[in-house]
Amino acid sequence: MRLTNGGHVGSVLPLADGRIIIGMDSLDSPTDLYLWQPKEKLTRLTNVNPALDGELQQVTTQRFNFKGANDETVWGQIIKPLGATGKLPVLFLVHGGPQGSFGNSWSFRWNPKVMASQGYAVVTVDFHGSTGYGQAFTDSINKDWGGKPLTDLKLGLAAAGQADAQLDISNACALGASYGGYMMNWVAGNWNDGFKCLVNHAGVFDLRAMAFETEELWFDEWDHGGPWWDREDAEKWNPVNHVTQWKTPTLVIHGEKDFRIPYSQSLAAFTALQRQGIESKLLIFPDENHWILKPQNSIQWHRTVFDWVGKYLKPRE
Repeated sequence: MRLTNGGHVGSVLPLADGRIIIGMDSLDSPTDLYLWQPKEKLTRLTNVNPALDGELQQVTTQRFNFKGANDETVWGQIIKPLGATGKLPVLFLVHGGPQGSFGNSWSFRWNPKVMASQGYAVVTVDFHGSTGYGQAFTDSINKDWGGKPLTDLKLGLAAAGQADAQLDISNACALGASYGGYMMNWVAGNWNDGFKCLVNHAGVFDLRAMAFETEELWFDEWDHGGPWWDREDAEKWNPVNHVTQWKTPTLVIHGEKDFRIPYSQSLAAFTALQRQGIESKLLIFPDENHWILKPQNSIQWHRTVFDWVGKYLKPRE
């Protein structure tokens, strides 16, 4: 039996009388509490952030699907300002994990509504490796980090442009963190004519170094086929092998206390950009780990990112 409609349930509290209190959020709003009781509609109990939410440009969300790698159905979302007119520049977000999803949920880090409220159309694609399609689809990224996912992203951006003619997919920047940051490094060398700029947060630059540096060995070895010396064709999906193809302006961001993907990965990516004369900027947070968690740091992160993408997508006349 379905208890909710659209949205994401992050917590559940059963009551002694059979009712349930749930914490629910969505792409459109952060968490509020709701009461569920048998044969009744959900009753909203809290409305925590109406004033602050009202300061953001309201958005619309559209889901779309397309035939991706292996001719399998892949889903994506388009989030854009409500009532926007004319062509919209595009922010193409690539989620981390890679076993994750840009579902209908709220985030205080990578938030499509906050980004769309700046005057952009935000596109997300749940590529091969994402959750929500079944375990076989999620596992299909194993030993294929730069394969099917890149195919899905290319086809997905094109499909988004066909689904909504307001999107100017030729005027786009791509952004991603963790695996999404890996994909920024991979895109830079293998899809280098697709974007005006890139934002790479805590991305893997060199898979060999990553295999020996990360504190999350199980994950790295699960996705790539064991220790470095046991992997078949270990260098196949390594971004470092394609740096001479890089040419896209890139903002690189990392937390110095990140032990999952050590910040030296971003230092290396920034060095590759600088030594080749590619426009680039480095932002390091000495007091953050794999995520940006402190409010003032988050403000700096957002200001830096919006300044960067705006420079390339909304040039001053």
